[in-house]
Amino acid sequence: MNDTLLDTVRRYSMAHADHTGFASTPIAGLTVIRATAPSELQHQITSPLACLVLQGTKLVTMGNQTLTFEAGDSLLITADVPTVSQIRRASVVEPYFSMVICLDAAIIAELSAEMGPIADPGGAAVRNEPTHAEVADSALRLMRLLDRPAAIQHLHGSLMREIHYWLLAGRHGAAIRRLGVTDGHVQRIGRAVNVMRADFAKTLPVEELASVAGMSPSSFHQHFRSVTSLSPLQFQKQLRLIEARRMMLAEGANSSIAAFSVGYESVQQFNREYRRMFGLPPVKEIQTARSRQLAAA
Repeated sequence: MNDTLLDTVRRYSMAHADHTGFASTPIAGLTVIRATAPSELQHQITSPLACLVLQGTKLVTMGNQTLTFEAGDSLLITADVPTVSQIRRASVVEPYFSMVICLDAAIIAELSAEMGPIADPGGAAVRNEPTHAEVADSALRLMRLLDRPAAIQHLHGSLMREIHYWLLAGRHGAAIRRLGVTDGHVQRIGRAVNVMRADFAKTLPVEELASVAGMSPSSFHQHFRSVTSLSPLQFQKQLRLIEARRMMLAEGANSSIAAFSVGYESVQQFNREYRRMFGLPPVKEIQTARSRQLAAA
């Protein structure tokens, strides 16, 4: 890994990271992350991305699969999937730093057509890959654009394309290519996931979601589980619980308001399912999370 990339990410994050450690950038699809202490478990529905870990350690779990990412590794997520992640090694003296790049299906489709066919061995949507020198070099040049705002609109597109090319040329390139298949299963399921993200508080019949995906209900259910590791009902439940937790933690909503806002009709059911997912009842879990935030601050 090129230390200059770490230095560049460190400098940018120190100047622009918010209280959560996230530093957005004027380049669409690029975010920098900094953490000065190990994090709590983060439950989220993660969109396709490549995360270059530059310092520290992060654990990511999807289903029964847990992967460890350290400096020099890249986390690749090739579908909209539920993950549980945690920054495990970070300190004030040696913070965790990473650079996150959203994968662009249009760029992937264009490059895949130019690069020609390749065998797809299948496999999980969350993968670990050593960050290749070509990816790190392209990422460094992309980060350097942030010091030259006038150049971003002219050059960021070609650098994003270059990063995508080297990711596609890597050992997990076949899995990434699925995102660019215009009418492939991953993109079809992705259309349904977009509807679920937008309308998670509504009751969404499988037949309606299957129609969005252009599949029969039985085929949709099968491919949805294959791509996301969950059934559509389980996926929506996690979306609701994650949003409810955000409302309670960030907005101060009580558990009843959060439950009804995300589509639950029973607070008791909400409390049961929240505890099953996060390990504690809503009030206690939020109190614990706030205590950790205060301690970290």
